[in-house]
Amino acid sequence: MRARWSLNARAAALGLFVTALLLGPAAAASATAPVTLGTGYVLDDVGVLTSDEISAAEADLAEFREESGLDLWVVFVDEFTDPSSSADWANQTALDNGLGPTQYLLAVATESRQFYLSGDSAGPVTDEHLGAIEQNATQPALADDNWLGAIDATAAGLGEAIGITTDGGTDGGGTDGGATSGGSSGFLPLLAVGAVVVAGFVLVGWVLLRKRKRPTGAGVEAPVVSTEELERQASAALVATDDAITTSTQELGFARAQFGDEATAEFEDALARARAAMTEAFGLQQSLDDEKPDTDASARAAYSRILELCAAANADLDAKAAAFDELRQLERNAPEALVRVEDERTKAAAAIEAADAALATLGTRYAPEAFATVADNPDQARARLEFATEQLAEAQRDVGAGRGGEAAIGIRAAEDAVDQARLLEKAIDDLTTNLAEGERQAAALVSELETDLATAASLPDPDGRIAAATLATRRGLDEARKLLVSPSRPLAALEALRAANEQIDAVIAGVRDAQARDERARQQLAQAMLQAQAQISAADDYITSRRGAVGATARTRLAEARASLAGAQQLQATDAAAALGQAGRAAQLAAEATSAAQRDVGAFDGGGLGGGFGGGSGSNSGSGMLGAMLGGVVLNSLLGGGGSRSSGGFGGLGGLGGFGGSSRGGSSRGGSFGGGRARPASFGGGGTRGRRGGGRF
Repeated sequence: MRARWSLNARAAALGLFVTALLLGPAAAASATAPVTLGTGYVLDDVGVLTSDEISAAEADLAEFREESGLDLWVVFVDEFTDPSSSADWANQTALDNGLGPTQYLLAVATESRQFYLSGDSAGPVTDEHLGAIEQNATQPALADDNWLGAIDATAAGLGEAIGITTDGGTDGGGTDGGATSGGSSGFLPLLAVGAVVVAGFVLVGWVLLRKRKRPTGAGVEAPVVSTEELERQASAALVATDDAITTSTQELGFARAQFGDEATAEFEDALARARAAMTEAFGLQQSLDDEKPDTDASARAAYSRILELCAAANADLDAKAAAFDELRQLERNAPEALVRVEDERTKAAAAIEAADAALATLGTRYAPEAFATVADNPDQARARLEFATEQLAEAQRDVGAGRGGEAAIGIRAAEDAVDQARLLEKAIDDLTTNLAEGERQAAALVSELETDLATAASLPDPDGRIAAATLATRRGLDEARKLLVSPSRPLAALEALRAANEQIDAVIAGVRDAQARDERARQQLAQAMLQAQAQISAADDYITSRRGAVGATARTRLAEARASLAGAQQLQATDAAAALGQAGRAAQLAAEATSAAQRDVGAFDGGGLGGGFGGGSGSNSGSGMLGAMLGGVVLNSLLGGGGSRSSGGFGGLGGLGGFGGSSRGGSSRGGSFGGGRARPASFGGGGTRGRRGGGRF
């Protein structure tokens, strides 16, 4: 972008110039609440820019809008207050001023050295890109007190994110760290001899500015999005919204335990609506993933509907985010919350030895494949608790210093990490129970199959169909028996037995009357339901505790597995045969979900903080922060990362583009990010302004 003067920019410069002359040093701002944006793009409440620099920035940002269709507002204040969080302050300012999806706000607190780039995830620049812009463009310039350079670098980054290359912008590098040269005293003679002339220019400028139409995103024709880009956006939306629902569910559990069901009913209702929207969205994604080919038009319609559903789910959660924060009041109750979470962390740490012992017992009875989803759970739990310990220590320092908002960040992050550690520990016990029950039911099914084979042998077989089915069933039965020999794989054996059972049932069904067939299906249904529930539980625990690495494919399969199991449960009393088919589909989809999730975790690189996790092998649990990122306690994009997602269908973590609500939703709370300080999500949507970035400079 080239620095150039427009008539409006000249008028704005004159107005600001005279204001600075008249107010002088007394114009220094105090801690500032969210502000009302003026008619220009730059609001400098602390005087870090000269009038020439403001004019140049205004002209550049106007040109930037012409080139890109994006608006960038920039606000300089001394400190953020009401709220004190840089993210919440910037997001609230954007919301108060009605900024839309193509409109961005860079907020800078020059005294407290904080900043945040606020953008709506419904817009064209993803959260991942916004985080990269903050860290790679905005922050370096701010660190040098190069205020004008920060504006130019931020605009250039936004342009590059949507494929627009600007032509250089203002000469930000030419500023001397943002300090004004000469100050107002150099212009005092002008004020003394030409006050009337200057006042006349101010009046003209004010009239011109009043006539200027405020830039908005309206009327900017959006480029046609390719089907591939729609697919990427839908995949990212599914992941982010599913994470938002998971986090909101977890946070609601904390609140329900503290305040009871009645106080949290409105949040449960919002979650129920969000889950219903996501059930439809995952169903659409599953239909796109199946073997039936889709036309380009039908695929685009489905992806667009997924984005709409994700936006609706986020909007429902976002609408309750502020009320939820008010209910919990972590900022005001930080000391008490700190004690409570520390007690929970101690209990979770004490339970790790029992988890180690339970895992060792599994290793003596079952093949490694049977418990692969929990093989590294104790190590992962330790990583989460290490992270929780760090966050609680920092929160304790914040409480001592009277920084309730900062303390709330650490408390929330620690609380989430401790809860995930408990989930990881419990998953071992749950799998132990399911494997034992699987062994029992597999043994019963072996006996039933032997009876079926004997029945088939007594039937007439004029065309050899029964003999062929009997042979295939016998092979399946023999394979299942091998899987039941120690070290066994009971759930895999159940799957082999179920498949064998379908084969033999198909050939003898014709000689059974309807009542006998229904009774037979009822007998098989209990086993099929157990297998489906066990595999769904294992997949759910695995994905939830490693959701920072798991993409849309695994989540889609898991959601469809849950839906199929729910269908089986609804049908079991009226149509056992149909319920049996639904239960079998649920088990198959859950197994696919686990495999896809393990591939994603194996490819997870933690944004460069550590190597892959080996798909659940337990070979590399990572540091506390890396474990927190893997578990989704904090977002990888906050660290400028981009851990890979293999089956998820979108590049990098934190890619929240293409959807979102209108409020700050699950935005990060308070303070700066650095030195291990987490920005955990809270109750609220996965899109919207927030959930990422910012920091200190």
